[in-house]
Amino acid sequence: MKKSDTTAALREKGAEAVRLLALRYTDAECSLEYGGDPWRLLVMVRLAAQCTDARVNIVCQKMFPDIPDASTMADTPIEVIEGYIKSCGFYHDKAKSLKEFSRILVEKYDGRVPDTMEELLALPGIGRKTANLILGDVYGKGGVVTDTHCIRICGRLGFYPESLKEPAKVEKILDPLIEKAEQSNFCHRLVHFGREVCTARSPKCGECELAGICAHAQNKKGDAQ
Repeated sequence: MKKSDTTAALREKGAEAVRLLALRYTDAECSLEYGGDPWRLLVMVRLAAQCTDARVNIVCQKMFPDIPDASTMADTPIEVIEGYIKSCGFYHDKAKSLKEFSRILVEKYDGRVPDTMEELLALPGIGRKTANLILGDVYGKGGVVTDTHCIRICGRLGFYPESLKEPAKVEKILDPLIEKAEQSNFCHRLVHFGREVCTARSPKCGECELAGICAHAQNKKGDAQ
């Protein structure tokens, strides 16, 4: 099969995965409760590194009333920030990032979160995964958010070998296969799907709507016969 034919087949699979997940999850929402505020989303995604979204939501429910915006965060002593976010883990580094990127946003962008990959990546502690989430959720520009659920599920579906775990390579592969307008919602739905069905240890292939297009499920079925 020619490479162009393979790409076309993967695009068809991508479109079908988007369709099936949209049927299961009509509402595609970020699990971080940021209230539509771009700066709060930036803060919460930084805190969510190696921490659960549920924990971040709890922490920020307590923190945001006292530190509601970039200007306040930039002026808050780092020890105070650390006190709020300690349970999120790696709190020294995270507090430093929050304070520093908030200062930059105030001084350079008048408190606004920038809308380009280059500007976002220039902020302390912000990587491509976070930048893509901001670009997709806040600015509607699309972006593949390569979290653990995305990497695991799309590998099982057969977009790339399941052994591939490198976020940058996964993003590069998926970006042309999933329509830009669908990327953000697709990734949010993958999070819910990964928690409920395509779990890390015991995927529920027998009750999975995507089994018909999933390489992992088909291989599993073949092994059982």
